[in-house]
Amino acid sequence: VVMITKSEEEKIMDDALGSRISDYLIKPVNPSQIFTTLKRLLDSRKLRKERVSREYARQANLNRLALTSGLDHNEWAQMHAHLSGWDIEIEEFNDRGLEQIHSDQKKEFRREFSKYIEKNYSSWIQGGGPDLSHKILDKYVAPHLKNGEKVYFVVIDCFRLDHWLAIESKLEELFSIERNYYYSLLPTATPFSRNALFAGLLPGEIAEIYPDIWQNMGHDESGMNTYESRLLEMYLDRKGIRLDRKMIYEKIVKIDDAQNLYKRLGSYKHHRFINIVYNFIDLLSHQRSESDILMEIAPDEAAFRSLTKTWFYHSVLLDIFKFIVDEGATLIITTDHGSIMGERASIVKGDRTTSTNIRYKYGKNLKSNNSEVLRVDKPREYGLPTIGFGTNYLFAKDDYYLVYQSNFRQYEKLYKNTFQHGGISMEEMILPISVLKPR
Repeated sequence: VVMITKSEEEKIMDDALGSRISDYLIKPVNPSQIFTTLKRLLDSRKLRKERVSREYARQANLNRLALTSGLDHNEWAQMHAHLSGWDIEIEEFNDRGLEQIHSDQKKEFRREFSKYIEKNYSSWIQGGGPDLSHKILDKYVAPHLKNGEKVYFVVIDCFRLDHWLAIESKLEELFSIERNYYYSLLPTATPFSRNALFAGLLPGEIAEIYPDIWQNMGHDESGMNTYESRLLEMYLDRKGIRLDRKMIYEKIVKIDDAQNLYKRLGSYKHHRFINIVYNFIDLLSHQRSESDILMEIAPDEAAFRSLTKTWFYHSVLLDIFKFIVDEGATLIITTDHGSIMGERASIVKGDRTTSTNIRYKYGKNLKSNNSEVLRVDKPREYGLPTIGFGTNYLFAKDDYYLVYQSNFRQYEKLYKNTFQHGGISMEEMILPISVLKPR
């Protein structure tokens, strides 16, 4: 509906817009004004789609040129953010042709990224390179604590960069945001990357400095993350960061946990460092593979991203963020790792002591196709612990997932198109870390 009126009164304009008219014109009008208005209203989606297609073709060519010239770690992070932004832009138009072109380009970049990590990662562990998991507290959290600020440090488990981009605009209504990127350590899995995040140490250093803790962890996902709070407390002690009251550590696994935390926030008024681990997305990605309903709701990355956005907009977590705004505290949001949808199976040979993970494995004398995995025979060079004599690690590249030769077809089918983490991909390794200040 287009309203044409002689009146320039603001109240009439407000009433018209409040009644959801599409536009209004003030007399006198000429035919070109009417034509332009109608074209904008009727053809805007088509015109935007044509513009996006042209712009994507131009950018895709520039991306290939950049890839040919070689990218450093900062440029890889920017490229991943760029490609993730296109994920969101393209999905609006439901253009299968454009989506396929974009998917093909992402596969090309995944292949080259795996080569880049294989060539450079071990040198990063020795020093230099990008920000890695064990350096995040030093760079992004400790300075705010030393400055006397109240800090909420929120780690959303398995939170990909494209998920962050999907919700960032909502948070911009509440906060001014400084977005940065960092690289997860390998394996890109909670027991290793998140312990490193909270300890401020490489996994191998944790095992060496705190052998009792490492031994008590066990080697599964549940047992290996029971000491996060203690590791964080020891980090504060090592760095000489003194708090008037003890730091708070909360882990959200069930919806009741989030609601109960929200009710308790007022009691943390005088606590200056509050840590929240939010497990919803990680749980959703795992349960998706076990639920026909969730697979129907989120059959691909775009649908999973949309589901994540819908959850966040109606979540207790958003209420918690609004509370932080009212409190005037500093909020730091990040994740421990991302995830990738497994598309191709890679055969692994190992014994019964081999770990059960789908995108990475550790054990004795593990073997697989070197074009599909990165094999690490010297864990120390990768900042990793030796779990038993003769340990080696395998990290899946690109979109591969690791299965044994026995019952291969069964497990190939079981894990195909499931979200997994632990391996080498932009989606798993290049992560958002954002510092938010209330507006």
